[in-house]
Amino acid sequence: MALLKSVDSNFFHTEIPYKPMGKYAHFLTVRVTESYPLFQTDGELNKARVRAGVTDKNTISRLSMFKRKQSTPERLVGRELLRTYGFVKPEECEYNVEFGMDNPDCIIYGFAIGDSGSEKSKVVVDTAFSITAFDESHETFTLNAPFENGTMASKGEKGSKPGEVTSRINQQDHIRPQVFFPSIVTLKDPTEASFLYVFNNILRTRHYGAQTTRTGRVRNELVGVVFADGEIISNLRWTQAIYDQMQASGMLKAPDPLDEDDVVAAAKAAIQELMNQEFIVHTDFIGADFQALLTEVKSLTASEAGIQAILQQADKEAKAYAEKHISKKKTANARS
Repeated sequence: MALLKSVDSNFFHTEIPYKPMGKYAHFLTVRVTESYPLFQTDGELNKARVRAGVTDKNTISRLSMFKRKQSTPERLVGRELLRTYGFVKPEECEYNVEFGMDNPDCIIYGFAIGDSGSEKSKVVVDTAFSITAFDESHETFTLNAPFENGTMASKGEKGSKPGEVTSRINQQDHIRPQVFFPSIVTLKDPTEASFLYVFNNILRTRHYGAQTTRTGRVRNELVGVVFADGEIISNLRWTQAIYDQMQASGMLKAPDPLDEDDVVAAAKAAIQELMNQEFIVHTDFIGADFQALLTEVKSLTASEAGIQAILQQADKEAKAYAEKHISKKKTANARS
């Protein structure tokens, strides 16, 4: 039974195919920071030196949000839901330790377990870049902790003796609130259930970046979905096109943060212009066309009955796929 009425069922497979079949669902997402997250490697914020826009040829440094910083929190949210509703038991499937290999998370997002088997992810996420330049998008904080006697110590320091003043200070760069990262999440060969599973994970995920911090709040603002017979433009090109749109309209007012309504409007205009230049067959749900789909998805995911229906169908498809294809891999590996 179809769960969605606002989307043609021809965009979906009736079962998860083993080989690539050329159907793609692209989720157009603008990730907006709502606190001070950390997207870093080796203690430094990730950044890249790139061209400012498609037409603006000036070079600027932009913050980077690597693909694993995006996909991992989203799949962990999905795994949490699978456990909540009893489709996965904690001892059956432990992330990055021992995958169950037959649940929606493993089949949709992939896994690799040495000689035991592997499954390629059907969710493709690439590095996202901030619209604004690095200098406008980050802030340096001094980190210290108070003790009960009123003295202060830097993070990681055991503290000072009574009457002793410490001069050691630890500093850390954080990304500012209201920094925007346009990001396209691609699902290859979707079924209706896998489409809704990934859609729901994106909508529900609230924290990205370094997991050891008490911050990292990020909201995903979806502006559309594109169904196509191939991959579409990159995150970088979409970001550069948004930058051009906002610059031409006088919306870039550094050092003030960008206005979210301006960003969303520019993101929609930019993606529509870029999709008009594509050489693939595509159907775009953007603007008013997307609202009907978003409303229907939200009504499904807002109730226990709706969530269970999505997870049940996704689990049924995953187990059928695993039985048909992964069991054969395990048998072949055992024989060799």
